[in-house]
Amino acid sequence: MIVAEEVTGALADGGAVVALESTLLAHGLPAPRNREVAGALEDAVRAAGAVPATIAMMDGVPVVGLNADQLDRVCEAGADIVKLSRRDLGPAAALGRDGATTVAATAALAHAAGIGVFATGGLGGVHRPVHPEHVTWDVSADLGVLAETPVLVVCSGVKSIVDIGATLEVLETHSVPVIGFGTDVFPAFYLRDSGFGVPWRVDSPVEAADVVLAHRAAPGTAGAVLANPVPAEHELDRELHDRLLAEGQELLRRKGIQGKDVTPALLEHFHEASGGASLDTNAELVLANTRLAAEIAVALATRG
Repeated sequence: MIVAEEVTGALADGGAVVALESTLLAHGLPAPRNREVAGALEDAVRAAGAVPATIAMMDGVPVVGLNADQLDRVCEAGADIVKLSRRDLGPAAALGRDGATTVAATAALAHAAGIGVFATGGLGGVHRPVHPEHVTWDVSADLGVLAETPVLVVCSGVKSIVDIGATLEVLETHSVPVIGFGTDVFPAFYLRDSGFGVPWRVDSPVEAADVVLAHRAAPGTAGAVLANPVPAEHELDRELHDRLLAEGQELLRRKGIQGKDVTPALLEHFHEASGGASLDTNAELVLANTRLAAEIAVALATRG
């Protein structure tokens, strides 16, 4: 694993560092918007007084803290960038592949590098069955990795395309605390309110840092989820969202899309069928989560 010198220096000095994933860039946003967002996220982290560490695999080597050329490579249109969950890190390394890390892989590599705060858009979860009459065993590896990786993930809840109730049950089973930031309801990525509550709430980055420190002092190795609703002015219209989701589910059934291809396919449908509205929402919620994560990382750093 290669850790950028700036990241290594910040960690050695007890400074604030925020991990950022690369699947969002390679598979969640189209070029050139993805490169613009990549730069905006890193700028937001720096503006808050922290160091950004975008994570990906380059030529079979995990890199924690991509440089500008590596970000260009990840965001290049048509690039052969494999989507990597934690299970894929070994094979991709052995075969010398370029890969974009999911929440699961990013959290694992961030923790290995000594980074405890990670910002993303939305967690994966328990997927709805492609065929309603079938039971699905498609559960995102994000949930299992969070159960054993003590990293704070700042996100806008879970993607609204998954079964949110089942996902929250899995997080509870794995003793992963779910905390709402400035809200008593669990957000659903494009939407501020999923219809499910959160067991805990904080209203400031300092409160969030206090909760993280107390959680880490408690028995166990689970991470924590801080659910930050998409800014109200950027929330996707609910009627439009529900229509796009129904269309997307039909698209999956018609094309037989399964497994790790489900999320990219649904997000692409949302972006295209909404005329770019969901793309703007996606970019804005990730930016808001990144700013918040950086503020929490700074608060944690001040506590040593």
